[in-house]
Amino acid sequence: MELGLDSFVAVAEDPFTGEVPTPEERLAQLIEEVETAEAAGLEVFGIGEHHRKEFLDSAPVVLLAAAAARTKKIRLTSAVTVLSADDPVRVFQAFATLDLLSHGRAEIVAGRGSFVEAYPLFGFSLADYDSLFAEKLELLLKIRDEPVIHWKGRHRAALDGLNVSPRPLQNPLPIWVGVGGTPESFLRAGVLGLPLMVAIIGGEPRRFRPLVDLYREGAQRAGHDLSRLKIGVHALGYVGSDDTSAADDFFPGYARMFTRIGRERGWPATTRAQYDRLLEPDGALMVGSPETVASKIRRMSDALGGVDRVTVQMSVAALSHQRMLTAIRSLGQEVAPLLKPAS
Repeated sequence: MELGLDSFVAVAEDPFTGEVPTPEERLAQLIEEVETAEAAGLEVFGIGEHHRKEFLDSAPVVLLAAAAARTKKIRLTSAVTVLSADDPVRVFQAFATLDLLSHGRAEIVAGRGSFVEAYPLFGFSLADYDSLFAEKLELLLKIRDEPVIHWKGRHRAALDGLNVSPRPLQNPLPIWVGVGGTPESFLRAGVLGLPLMVAIIGGEPRRFRPLVDLYREGAQRAGHDLSRLKIGVHALGYVGSDDTSAADDFFPGYARMFTRIGRERGWPATTRAQYDRLLEPDGALMVGSPETVASKIRRMSDALGGVDRVTVQMSVAALSHQRMLTAIRSLGQEVAPLLKPAS
């Protein structure tokens, strides 16, 4: 199992000190986090894409390119690219360039996004939420397979014998599908035979098993080799020295962020009781001591029938930079060894 990190490059007030990093400071911290992740032995680092003031990840490929210049081995991926509101040609060109800069370490996780600001910002209608993604994913895959494109769709100008370059070092460039909880998304990824990245940020991971099975069934019916498919999970988490201190460190920033998001969506404020339920063995939050986090990751993998990659998202809790670095080291040096099969 590959283990890594995702970041939304959140910038918010530290719930314990009240300090707020400047955007310049926060981006410098991000690069140090990627360097620390690689030094700790983690295998992948993902950067999300949002167009909100509390996140500094509106240009993820730029950030990944900066990380590529400071690292040598860690894989660099989006988490996710909001493909519905972007141009597949430009997405491919950007990630192909990143792949060349990083000597073959780039990956795309393509999705529709859980926030909707990108749609009006770039002139798209939410009424086309699904059709935009389906069409643009089709084009992105075609570009990956064919440098000279003949294509016509509904949402973008046709391409008639045009060349798309540069070409990436990896052939093919890895493209995952990022999904939330809609059966159609899981089935589409399976039919296309693409690796699946499941965002599990609440509830119990085992509840996603029917959807993961639907993905596998769709792939099998489409004639894909199931042994070649990959399933990943994006989870919220934090590694502390013990369960109590880890839970107490993560809760204030987590609750503030999810209460703010919930207010926009008509949800009640996040409570400590709700949070504590997510810390239980079957809950979605990967928060605790190294042993607890490793145990929860194994339990989640078993519940889903096996996963190939887990990326942990810590940045939503507005932890101090030093706490983040310590947690990243623990994830790589203490949690990862516990997940390796016994020799």
